[in-house]
Amino acid sequence: MSNLEREPAERTVCDGPVATAAAPAAEVLEPREVPLGGPRAMPVRRSLPNRYRRMVGAWCFADAYGPTDLTAREGMRVPPHPHIGLQTVSWLVRGEILHRDSLGNEQYVRPGELNLMTAGRGIAHSEETPQEHTPILHGAQLWVALPDAHRDGPPGFAHHADLPRLPVPGGEVTVLLGRVGDAESPARAYTPIMGAEVALTDAVRMPLDPAYEHAVLALDAPLTVDGATVTSGAMLYLGRDRAGVRIDGPGRALVIGGEPFEEPLVMWWNLVARTHEEIVEARTAWEDDPGSRFGEVHGYNGARLHAPTLPNAELKARPRYRPH
Repeated sequence: MSNLEREPAERTVCDGPVATAAAPAAEVLEPREVPLGGPRAMPVRRSLPNRYRRMVGAWCFADAYGPTDLTAREGMRVPPHPHIGLQTVSWLVRGEILHRDSLGNEQYVRPGELNLMTAGRGIAHSEETPQEHTPILHGAQLWVALPDAHRDGPPGFAHHADLPRLPVPGGEVTVLLGRVGDAESPARAYTPIMGAEVALTDAVRMPLDPAYEHAVLALDAPLTVDGATVTSGAMLYLGRDRAGVRIDGPGRALVIGGEPFEEPLVMWWNLVARTHEEIVEARTAWEDDPGSRFGEVHGYNGARLHAPTLPNAELKARPRYRPH
């Protein structure tokens, strides 16, 4: 999925070391609604980057969408667009999405399956609701920032249809990235990180790594997380030093976490870099000669997505977190 905003609201440099709560916290990150592709497009609820907190570990972007009835809508239609310096994590609760990328991959993602795309130095992809589809679309996409040692590496794509599932009293945990208890995902990550879906029929007590900072994203019904109400699409930031978290359902949530990401990070549109100049270079390559760096996406019926106009001023550093 892309950030399709023509004037991206987040044009930031995230300074890692000053951003992490050193003790347990309970900070609600309210989402903002963003149309995915135009006035009649499907809306998504974006909780990261947030006005006050921009990252959770290496997680730097989170969109939740649906459940949306597609009987009167076109569904998801995201034209070919570029990424650098990140991994995209695509997760569905209901529905289907067809992914195509410039490496030649064409892959459906379905509920309970993980599409993990590693942009590295540059990749392009499209995502759309296929012609034959079920009526409801419901899911999320998140981005993970790549560390400096891997951000200019080769692009890649992996599909994981069989992820570890951990039955717990009151529900089930599916591990997307990293480890929860004895269950470890086969998906490759480049920083100490975790991500899991929790399907709740009642209250679940989920173990956490106290060395990580964590957050809980509500995917559908409002949830109660350690006594705090989290509405659909909102995220509760938990800080560090927690051995576990209680989530009261029924409903579904994504729990994300990781070691605090200490590298300064520039985010603009669909590009994650370290400097303003790197963003300019990547944007110019996409606009002037996309095939040379990003390759071509074949099979999508439509034009590629053009980049927004860059801001007049150079991107200025702001911390990963600023007090309310």
